[in-house]
Amino acid sequence: MPKPTFFNLPKEKQTVLIRAAKKEFSRVQLYEASIANIIKDAGIARGSFYQYFEDKEDAFFYLLEEHSKENKQRFIEMLKETEGHIFDTFTYMFQSMINNFNIEENHNFFKNAFLYMNHKVENAFTQEDNKEKFKQFFAQMSDLTDSKILNISANEEVFHVWQILMAITMRNLIQHYVRNLTKQEAINNFTTELALIKKGLYKAPDDHS
Repeated sequence: MPKPTFFNLPKEKQTVLIRAAKKEFSRVQLYEASIANIIKDAGIARGSFYQYFEDKEDAFFYLLEEHSKENKQRFIEMLKETEGHIFDTFTYMFQSMINNFNIEENHNFFKNAFLYMNHKVENAFTQEDNKEKFKQFFAQMSDLTDSKILNISANEEVFHVWQILMAITMRNLIQHYVRNLTKQEAINNFTTELALIKKGLYKAPDDHS
């Protein structure tokens, strides 16, 4: 997280610094990124950068976490619109994310983030490391989810449904970049996998042909 001095900056200066950071992380992956390029583009001294962030990783993960907040808010809104249908919500959410990631100003940033994907990056997207915030999000999501349409025996299992669908979402987002899939190819793959999970993968012995 940025230091308090960053949040004390006027919004305009925050925006300039964040845009400069995003520009650099769009140019190269995190490990290759240069603080020198960020401060040059933002028009600040190196010392000022360290007044706002611990290091370049701090700035990078702040960008991802801010994006995650927006996604979670959008997810809740979509869950309300679908009247708690979690499969429809994930479908709309994936399409929205793919479209957003392919906007010119976002494409290379997210491409570099996904190609650099590790456990820490994934947690930044899901915010599961921030237990309190994730607990609040999950409580809201669980309340809105129509559990009657799910083949579960307890409301607590909604969490595992979320985990499974989120894993499918993340894998397909990564594959979109790794395999250079078109938006439609990525959406088709995702909806196919979601449909398989929705109907169930196991055929009972009596149903075997």
